Amino acid sequence: MGNEKVNAVKNIQHYVLENVHNPITLADLAKVSHYSLWYTAKIFKELTGKTIFDYIRLIRLTAAAKELRDTKSRVIDVAFDFVFDSHEGFTRAFAKEFNITPKVYQTSPIPLQYFTPYYVMDRNMKKGEKKMKEIKAVFIQILERPKRKAIIKRGIKATEYFEYCEEVGCDIWGVLCSIKEAIGEPIGMWISKKMQKEGTSLYIQGVEVPYEYNGAIPDGYEIIELPAAKFLVFQGEPYDDENFEEEVRNVMDFVTKYNPAVYGFEYDEDGYRFQYAPEGYRGYIEGRAIKQK
Repeated sequence: MGNEKVNAVKNIQHYVLENVHNPITLADLAKVSHYSLWYTAKIFKELTGKTIFDYIRLIRLTAAAKELRDTKSRVIDVAFDFVFDSHEGFTRAFAKEFNITPKVYQTSPIPLQYFTPYYVMDRNMKKGEKKMKEIKAVFIQILERPKRKAIIKRGIKATEYFEYCEEVGCDIWGVLCSIKEAIGEPIGMWISKKMQKEGTSLYIQGVEVPYEYNGAIPDGYEIIELPAAKFLVFQGEPYDDENFEEEVRNVMDFVTKYNPAVYGFEYDEDGYRFQYAPEGYRGYIEGRAIKQK
C-alpha cells in the first residue's frame, strides 16, 4: 500500500480524535485526506477494516464510557458532549455496543470492551527502503511495586505479542483499559514458569489492580496475586510510529545484553518481564523483575 494512502488515513484518525466533541462530516475528512469523498471512505475502510462513521461512533462511545466511569456528569450532558442528538439515541447506541445502559454503567462500572484505535502504517514497506535512526540512548530506572493483583488473560503457546494476538485477538487492551481500579496502563507480560499454568502461554496480557480489589472479572480472564517486587525499567528514545517494530527490537536487544549487576542486582527468574504498548512519542518501555545479588 502506498505511503500517500497511509498518511491520508492517519490524518483522518488524528482529525477524528481532535474533533471528538465536534460534528464531523465526510466532506471535512475529504479535505484532510486530500481525496474525493468516495475515495476517502474507500481507503479508510480498506486500511482500518471499519467504515468512517462506525469508527467515529466507536471513538465517541468509548470516550463517553470513560467520562461516565470517572465523573458524575449527567448522561444527557455526556450524550450532547459527544455529539449524540438525544439522550435516547445515545442510550440506544451505548447499550447496543456495550450491553449495558449508560446510567447503570455509571452507577456500577464493569469491565467493557473499549475500542482501541490503532494508527495505520505501511506494513509492506521493503526492508531497507527507509534508513532507521539508531537509538542514541536507553534510559534505566529502578521501580518498586507493592503487593498487588493483576487481571490477566492467558494465551495457549504464545511467547510474544504477535503470537498472542493470533491466539487471543488484539482487542484485549480495550477491556483492560475499562477497569476503573487499574493501577496504571495495561501491560504485556512474559511470566515465569512458576506463574505459568500447564497448557497456557508464557506471554499474557493484563492490568495491575490493588491487592484489595474485589470488583468484576471479565469472562475468560482471571485474577492473580503479584508479590512486592523491584524492576529495572528500560525506556528507549521517541520514534516514528511507522518504525515501531525495528525500534522496539533495538531496545529489546539492548535489554537482553544488559547486565543488572551494574546496580548490584540479578534478574529474578521467579518474577516477570513486562512491556507497555509501544507509543512513538515516549519510546518503547520494558521492565524486568530483579533481586539483590
